[in-house]
Amino acid sequence: MKFFDRVLNPREIRRRLGMNQEQFWTQIGVTQSGGSRYESGREMPRPVKELLRLVHVEQIDLSQVKRVDFEIISYLKEAHPDLYRNLRRAARSRTAGQEPPAFADVAIPAVAEGFAPATVTPAVQTGDGHSD
Repeated sequence: MKFFDRVLNPREIRRRLGMNQEQFWTQIGVTQSGGSRYESGREMPRPVKELLRLVHVEQIDLSQVKRVDFEIISYLKEAHPDLYRNLRRAARSRTAGQEPPAFADVAIPAVAEGFAPATVTPAVQTGDGHSD
């Protein structure tokens, strides 16, 4: 048994999360019966392993992830590695319940190559409940 397989023991993960098989497996697009087979030792395809890791171990809501998010990450890693490391460190501190570094501690380039600065205009809500 490979180390990765022992780390991602689906039955153990599911039990620790307090979920039944249907709840656990349907979140990653696997039927309860298919999940039961994986829990009994059948080899999981790599995409299923990755989905299991992302959804149940990393606790990522896949409905919130967009392609552009990965493009931005890739761009930051290549063009601004220091900024990427600082942002990653700040995000980890935040999720660990620690006080994140002050915003001034995160070096942000004036204008990133290939990215124009965004102008943020707050939405103004009208009396009919709609934003303008």
